[in-house]
Amino acid sequence: MFIGEYQHSLDDKGRLQVPVKFRSDLKSGAVVTRGLDSCLFLYTKKSWTELAKRLAGLPIAKAKTRAFARLMLAGAMDVEIDSQGRILLPDYLRKYAGLKRQVVVAGLYNRLELWDEVKWSNYKKVTEKDSGDIAEALSEMGV
Repeated sequence: MFIGEYQHSLDDKGRLQVPVKFRSDLKSGAVVTRGLDSCLFLYTKKSWTELAKRLAGLPIAKAKTRAFARLMLAGAMDVEIDSQGRILLPDYLRKYAGLKRQVVVAGLYNRLELWDEVKWSNYKKVTEKDSGDIAEALSEMGV
């Protein structure tokens, strides 16, 4: 289970240090892809395989399901942790998420999200401000 919030820096080659507590979960390989809200999603191979099967099973006749599958699947890239605990983030994904030097790694149970530090800060401010409304909406869904 991935939880917590961590700050790391991208190096000049686009490598990102993975928080130590997550390395063992990702040592068998991982997949990074375009996420939502201008971030990247990082999955274990197992979680990615489960998600990819569900995405592949969506009805292709619906434009929104095709678009979402394309966003997630076409943008995906296998990554491996090197001997220093880093993953190399492809340039096209760094550009998509607007990742500069400082990156926030946020654990969200079955995935990690990789955020530009400024975008994460702005996102958190809005979300924290709206937390009462969000909680109310979730309670209507049974959460």
